[in-house]
Amino acid sequence: MLSDLSPGLVISFIIALIALIVVFKGLLIVQESEVIVIERLGAYNRTLQRGVNFIIPFLDKPRPIKMVRYQRHGAEFIPLMTHEARIDLRESVMDFPSQPVVTTDNVTVRIDGAIYFQIVDPANAVYKIENMSQAVEVLAKTTLRSVVGQMELDKIFESRAEVNAQIKEQMEEPASKWGVAINRIEVQDIEMPEEVKEAMHLQMSAERRRRATVTEAEGNKAAAIAQAQGQKESAILNAQGDKEAAILRAQGESRSIELVLGSMGEGEQNSRTVIGYLLGQSYISMLPDMAKNGERIFVPYESSALLGAMGAFRDLNVDDSEISNIARRAAAAGGITGAASGASS
Repeated sequence: MLSDLSPGLVISFIIALIALIVVFKGLLIVQESEVIVIERLGAYNRTLQRGVNFIIPFLDKPRPIKMVRYQRHGAEFIPLMTHEARIDLRESVMDFPSQPVVTTDNVTVRIDGAIYFQIVDPANAVYKIENMSQAVEVLAKTTLRSVVGQMELDKIFESRAEVNAQIKEQMEEPASKWGVAINRIEVQDIEMPEEVKEAMHLQMSAERRRRATVTEAEGNKAAAIAQAQGQKESAILNAQGDKEAAILRAQGESRSIELVLGSMGEGEQNSRTVIGYLLGQSYISMLPDMAKNGERIFVPYESSALLGAMGAFRDLNVDDSEISNIARRAAAAGGITGAASGASS
């Protein structure tokens, strides 16, 4: 049957077949967030972006990028080497195994970290570094040892954000040469030796007890200050009250004496008699209280003179009703206690 075909038809068929192969081999569809680096005869040609793209078969071919990815199996990380023709431009995370790091206080810890990076220049990521992902991983490990090795153990726990920022800052410049942007570094876990954990636990317990003691002492101090302040204010108020009461009593007694003197008339003899009478009334009013304190009562010698003055007061030309009125007026004015009752007896 083929012998019946003319040579021109066969040639046309061959050309059409070659054209279909070229179209099939040269048609590339690039997805969103992906690019393909194309080489022509071993040299960089162009970078294919998203959408439909055409290349020349047998002359153009994609240049794959080497990537190392880890798969976690329990506590172990298994590295997997891949060659990827389609370069992913999305942010990627690399969770590499924990690394031993020695701090400035000579404590060896294992730090587990994660790197978030993104390819921003695919050509540089392919041509400027032989294995971009491995280079980023090694750079992160060395930078982590350098940064953490300059800190004490307690400082690492207190300043994780600072540690992450310093590692990111030191990685940005070399990574940019490879067409990679380091977005952030995360220190996920810090594993310490058992003896260090026990020592930190004891230190934490001691610190909590110290804080509790300080808090209790501050509370007792505040309570003592408040109590002393209250006693001070109470004493001041009591002293002010006693002062005002003494002033009022003195004013009342002064007023009562003035009333009695005014009723008896002027004269030195009358004044002495009235004063003796009032003092005698005070002695008499104190006798019941003095009797409660013991079986015997000692009356001062001077009291006889006062009692004599009271008798002399009655010998004056003043009747009992007037004496009672004078005493009541003196008592109403705040005079000496017992004046009214003594006068009326």
